[in-house]
Amino acid sequence: MTDKNVTENFITQIIDTDIENGKHQRVATRFPPEPNGYLHIGHAKSICLNFGLALDYQATCNLRFDDTNPEKESAEYAQSIQEDVKWLGFDWQQNKFYASDYFEKLYAYAEQLIEKSLAYVDDQSPEEMRENRGDFNKPGINSPYRERSVEENLKLFRGMRAGDYVDGSKVLRAKIDMSAGNINMRDPVIYRIKRMHHIRTGDAWCIYPMYDFTHCISDAIEGITHSLCTLEFEDHRPLYDWFLDNIDIEAHPQQIEFSRLNVSFTITSKRKLSQLVENNHVDGWNDPRMSTISGMRRRGYPPEAIREFIKSVGVTKSESVIPMTVLEDSVRGVLNKTAPRVMGVLNPLKVVIENYPEGETEWVEGMNHPQDESFGTRKIPFSRVIYVEKSDYMENAPRKFFRLTEGREVRLRHAYYITCQEAIKDDSGEVVELRCTYDPESKGGTADGRKVKGTIHWVSAQHAEPIEVRLYDRLFNHPNPASVENFLEALNPESLEIIHHAQLEPGIVGQDDDVVYQFERNAYFKRDKTHETDQPIFNRVVTMRDSWAKLEQP
Repeated sequence: MTDKNVTENFITQIIDTDIENGKHQRVATRFPPEPNGYLHIGHAKSICLNFGLALDYQATCNLRFDDTNPEKESAEYAQSIQEDVKWLGFDWQQNKFYASDYFEKLYAYAEQLIEKSLAYVDDQSPEEMRENRGDFNKPGINSPYRERSVEENLKLFRGMRAGDYVDGSKVLRAKIDMSAGNINMRDPVIYRIKRMHHIRTGDAWCIYPMYDFTHCISDAIEGITHSLCTLEFEDHRPLYDWFLDNIDIEAHPQQIEFSRLNVSFTITSKRKLSQLVENNHVDGWNDPRMSTISGMRRRGYPPEAIREFIKSVGVTKSESVIPMTVLEDSVRGVLNKTAPRVMGVLNPLKVVIENYPEGETEWVEGMNHPQDESFGTRKIPFSRVIYVEKSDYMENAPRKFFRLTEGREVRLRHAYYITCQEAIKDDSGEVVELRCTYDPESKGGTADGRKVKGTIHWVSAQHAEPIEVRLYDRLFNHPNPASVENFLEALNPESLEIIHHAQLEPGIVGQDDDVVYQFERNAYFKRDKTHETDQPIFNRVVTMRDSWAKLEQP
């Protein structure tokens, strides 16, 4: 890895050449989301690329909302996008724009195309236009309205703006080539009539420009030098250039395409993500199982882990699927360095240390991070009754089970050696309590130098704080849920397990809510305070090690 935000790739090579050749004296990029949903991991790649390049080249990156479709857009989505970009660590400074800022200019450029006989008003129905467009094997058919005069087109287009016609009755189309091999060049629609309330312009407009027309002109108005987009827009590049070549505008940004970020076991279709939310398969756009940036933030993913992940996968033109394990390993890599260690017992089993004095409490010292002394230490209460994990006891355990079983000695983390003497069972035969003894001379080691192979975590029953733990796993159990005919059938029924009576060592609940902790031997957890009701909730961020690798497919 370099110190740069974006590793060298074909785009940086283009930019370097442009600067060396004097084509550009400066670099300007943009991130242009449509405010019609929450951003997901795929958008994070575009954010890190565009804003990262701006940082690397001491340039600017605009945040521009493509708010040209009022039917699906909301202020909530626009606000969430800004929060996500900020959380990832980027800042657009004063460079926040909206496509709607340019509605008047865009309209004027549309009239300019009409005046050049390069655009016309079409009265065909959407079905007729679709039929007459042709396909890859059949050229399109010219609209019967294609040869209207400039004067008639201007009159009709101005009537469209004035609200003289019903929705869908007319559109403005570019006049290019209905026989073009690239179907995007077959007289694409520029404007449509749509009486919808706009989140910024209200009811001032009843016609709205299409994305292909809006995007390139917005880039040019803002002086963008390199307009970066994903590969599905490669076939739109000739149209991008055609619009800029045929209007009177000085700047002509260069569109460059790169492969989108595909991560296994995820869905990034906004339509499908909306379906998950609307049908209550998740509890909102920020559900910690979602592939949205807000979901990952709520779950506890560090923003630097996402940035490092995106930096590591690089920028190419080759489509590929990145295993989810790569993202999760990035999260583990960051949290292993930054997460303080504490002890939390998820499924408590009561342990009574019979030879420890009743009513006595002592404080043992534990390191907050075993590899980083700068994290300091903490005092942990120890008493006669403690909780351990149920899974740390086994009746009639095999020889290589190095935890609790009758007659076997284990070490309590930061404390003493204990030996299990007896298991107490309820009427159904379930073990509900262990009776143990401890060696009072074993704290920090023993005089005889004996070693035990097992070390387990614990909490003092008298001092422990009860918490709810939410064990989040992958939302889908299929590596490519989008390939399943009904993607909902790929939902993982075990994507969330709620444990209501976990026990956490004292002093943690009252700490900074934004800290991610490692519950030793369990996983990484972050408090989810905004979704709490009766008791503290801690979300599992990521497990200590991967358990899905065998299911990953290239």
